[in-house]
This record gives sequence, structure tokens and C-alpha cells, in this order.
Amino acid sequence: SDVCSSDLTGNIKAQDILLTGLEKLEYRGYDSAGIAYFKENGKISIRKTAGKVKDLRAICDDNDATCGIGHTRWATHGGVTNANAHPHKSGSVSLIHNGIIENYHELATTYELEDRLISETDTEVAAALFDKFYDGKNPIEAIKEVIPLLKGSFAFCIMFENRPGVIYAVRNVSPMVAATSKEGSFIASDLTAFIEYSKRYFIVPEYAILTMEADKIDLQDLNGNTIEPEFLEVDWDMTAAQKEGYPTFMLKEINEQPAAINRTIMPRIKDGLPSFEEDGIPDSFFADCSDITIVACGTAMYAGMVGKTLMQDILGIPVTVAIASEFRYERPVITDKSVVIVVSQSGETIDTLEALRLAKTKTNKTLSIVNVKGSSIARESNYVLYTHAGPEIAVASTKAYTVQAAAFYLLTCKLALVQNAMSEADARAFISNLENVSDNIAEVLKLSDKVEQLTKRMLNASHTFFIGRGSDYTLSMEGALKLKEISYIHAEAYAAGELKHGTIALISEGVPVIALATQSHVYNKVISNIREVKARGAYVILLSMDEKITDATICDTHISLPKVPEQFAVFEAVVILQMIAYFTSTGKGLNADQPRNLAKSVTVE
Repeated sequence: SDVCSSDLTGNIKAQDILLTGLEKLEYRGYDSAGIAYFKENGKISIRKTAGKVKDLRAICDDNDATCGIGHTRWATHGGVTNANAHPHKSGSVSLIHNGIIENYHELATTYELEDRLISETDTEVAAALFDKFYDGKNPIEAIKEVIPLLKGSFAFCIMFENRPGVIYAVRNVSPMVAATSKEGSFIASDLTAFIEYSKRYFIVPEYAILTMEADKIDLQDLNGNTIEPEFLEVDWDMTAAQKEGYPTFMLKEINEQPAAINRTIMPRIKDGLPSFEEDGIPDSFFADCSDITIVACGTAMYAGMVGKTLMQDILGIPVTVAIASEFRYERPVITDKSVVIVVSQSGETIDTLEALRLAKTKTNKTLSIVNVKGSSIARESNYVLYTHAGPEIAVASTKAYTVQAAAFYLLTCKLALVQNAMSEADARAFISNLENVSDNIAEVLKLSDKVEQLTKRMLNASHTFFIGRGSDYTLSMEGALKLKEISYIHAEAYAAGELKHGTIALISEGVPVIALATQSHVYNKVISNIREVKARGAYVILLSMDEKITDATICDTHISLPKVPEQFAVFEAVVILQMIAYFTSTGKGLNADQPRNLAKSVTVE
């Protein structure tokens, strides 16, 4: 399961804390939910159901339990059923699990567990295995025996029936954070579950066995040696993970982009030039660089496409963007002079993490662009650039995209200075334009009413096409992704010059086409391509920096973007594309924060 969990043992009632914590994490996975807690007699009671946390809350009774585990699931093994929901119980063991046990079938056969299983999940096999090795006396010894048998990724939280008030945990790859406070001890896959109780937390080390009681948390390695946790402090306020009056997290996060970009770029600008001194990235990292490979998934990859276009144009060296899930299975051409930049909002994206591990076998010049401090990708990179966007709750990334793009602009300028591809005067002008981006986005956000109106023509569309050239094409890919993932309208992005090679056959009367034309060197060619689709009946929405376009042979609706240097138009245009997707989704009565079948962080392959 690619899922999230929220667990507590303490001095206050656990059930509401668990349910509230799961609701805060529901954006990460939400097709079933469940909790388990100790009753007064030391037995474990489980409540679970297919559906959302509100459905789970409806079947929970009032109880005084102060120790429990909770979980929401995004199905990977087995369908969406009550039986497949977590927690899973086998004998005296109840547990929840993030990740995938790849050898679950082999384990079930080898240890003769099949007759004990009632679900279709790999997780229940793990529960049965822990119970088989548990002697009723020493949970830690059972954990030590089982963990080496497991292949795959996992984060387990485990309760044993004769150990009331104690939760055990262990992980490999899948994220897990823990904290203690006067209310008790907490562990979760995401600290937003318990941030109101503690802003001081630690990342649970891989293959460390955690024992959690009301007033303490102990850590030991698989050999029994004590581990001292490394504590971190949350640097954002609790309100950052709340809607603050907005109807959805997505709309809130769209509007947070000016502030998020400023938090990302301003600490890295010194005397009008880019500086990564506080990030601990030396100039030598940028000096001897023959080529650049950018590795990411989804929206992060499309931010990388923006970075590629910019870097290749300014630096004049080869820049490749690789899909993280494909990277490991190709033969990437990387040398010790290659820079590898991995991008992930959560810092836990499993494909990106594994790609980073492969890259590190070939070069020491790895850099991660991530938003979550202490995340797996951040810890394993040679260097890390945090984007400081604050928590992003909506599944569809918005502010994560723009801060990642802004990070690429900073990196490009620094690389260009170190490699003498840009004069200091040009670099100062470049950074000055970057500093203006947040104000330009603030102006674009004022166009939301107009954008909402134009999306009314898209609500009944079955297909939508995005076209552009150069950086506008890379932007089109992100626009199409946003629209399809939250409105469920089939959307495709095409380089405008490719229309005649097949795509134009799909254009028919009324089909929406979102066209981008912000680059002067290809402007006339894009306008010609737009006329071609308009002549075939398309409903064309044009984004450009023209003040006004009244020619009906070009577009039906024109959105005039504030005039900026063309290299920086991507920030303005993407906000319009985000709003087109958002208002199309809400106009159809859909939940833009929680699109079907999608989870925020993909932590299983």
C-alpha cells in the first residue's frame, strides 16, 4: 500500500487524535481507513472500512483508549474492500504498513501462512509472519527475526496484545517521523498528523527498531545497540497546513506562490547575485561540469523540463531530463563530471530515490531539489537545495512546481557565472528579473474571475489540447497534466509544429485548445499553427503578452499576461494553466484536492 499512518500512545484519548490525524493525511491516500487500539483488558480492538476517514469515524464507538494506530490506504495489493483495509490482525499482532512486500507470496508459502489469511494484501502476510515468530514474551526479538526476511519497502507500526500502551515500529525506505510531547508519543508518515502537539521531531532511521511508550521513545539497531535520534524543528506554522478560509487547499496553494517563491529565492541572493553558501554548496560543484541530467516524476519532471530549456540555452552544454521510473532500467550516460539533479516535493518519491542511488555510483556531483527537510532524498544527495514552500496538501502540485522552477533559475545563473557563460552584469539583470516574479504572479492571480468564466466552455469537453513551442511547449505538458488529473478530461500537450503530423486529425468543432505564445522568436509560427486549429472549429484560449487580440481567426478568448522578459513568462503562464484546471474541476463539482486514484506521494514502485 502507498499509504499514511498516524499513531499515538499517551495520556489522552487516542481515538479522536488518530481520526483527526488521518484526516490531515487523507490527501496522501484515501480508499479505506482503519484504527486499532488497546482495550482495558489488554486486547486489541479494530475498526476499519472501505471509504474515507469520515466513514471510519461513523463506525467508531466512544472509548477511553490512550494507545492506538490508524491508517488510510491507497490500494496496491488487493481491491478496495473492508478486509483489505488496515490495520491487519493475525493472532496477537495488529499492524499497519506503508510500502510493498515484494516476496509476500513466497513468505506465505514457505512459512505456511495461507490458511491464516483473509485478505488479498501483502501486509496481512507480514502480520502473520510477525505473529508466527512472536513467542509471547519479546516483541523486539520477533521483529529482528522477521525484518531480514522481507524484500521491498516498508514502514510498520505494530501492537502486540500483551504489551498494552506500547507501539513498535521499523522501516525501510517508506517515510516515518516521530515525536514526544506532554500529551504522549507520536509516530506518522507525515508530521502534519501531529504538528499541533510537537514541532520537534525526528526521522526514524532505516532498520532501527522503535519502541514507543507514553513518556518515551527508544531506538535500537538490529544488533541491539542504542541509537540517539537526531531532532529537527518544524519551520512553518500550523496554519500553513490549514485552509485559512479558502474552499480548497489547491486554491490556497495557488495563491501562496508569490510568498513561496520569495522564501525560496531571497535567502539565496547576495549583493544581487546567486549564492548557495548557506546551503553548503561550494562553487567547485558548479565548475567542472560537462553535462547535466535532471531526474524526476510528474510535475517535478515538468519543472525539470523548464530547467533543461533554460540551462541548455544559457550554458550550451547537454542537458537531459529523465523519467525517474525509467532511469534505472536504461543505461544512463553519466561520468564523474556529470551533474545529476533530482527533484521531488516530498523527498520520498521512491523511483526518484532509487535513481539518485544509481547516479551516486557514477558521480559525486548529485544535488536534490526538495521541499521536506530530512527526507530520504535530501539525506542521500551530495548536496540539497530546500525550496521552503511550506506544506503542500493538495494532490495536484502548484506551488511545488513554481518553487522548483525558481530553483532551476538560481542554479542556472550560478552555473553560468562559474563557467563564464554569463557576465556579472547580465547575471545581475537576470536575478533582478527573478526577484520580480512574485509580484508578476500576484498580478496574474487577479485574473481568476476571467479564468473561471472561460472554463465554463470546457466543462463538457471530452478532449483538450495544449500547444506551444520551446519553453511554451514544456509548459503545455504541465498544463495538460493538471487538467487531466483533477478534471478527468483527456488532455494532451503537443509541440505546435507537430500538429500536421497527426494531431490535427483530432481537432473537431468545439474542442478546447489552450495555446501559449510567449516567445518572440517563434511567435509568428505559433500563431500560424493556432489559425490551423481555429479553422477546423477549435475553441481556442490564447495566452500571450499581447495587450489585446481581436482577430477571431486566431482565438476565441485571449488572456493578456503582464509583459516580462520572455525567459520569465513561464511563471505567469503556469499560474493561468493551474487556474484553468482548478476552475474546470470545481465547475464539474469535483474535489480538486483529492482526485480519484491519485496519492500525493508515490512511495512505492
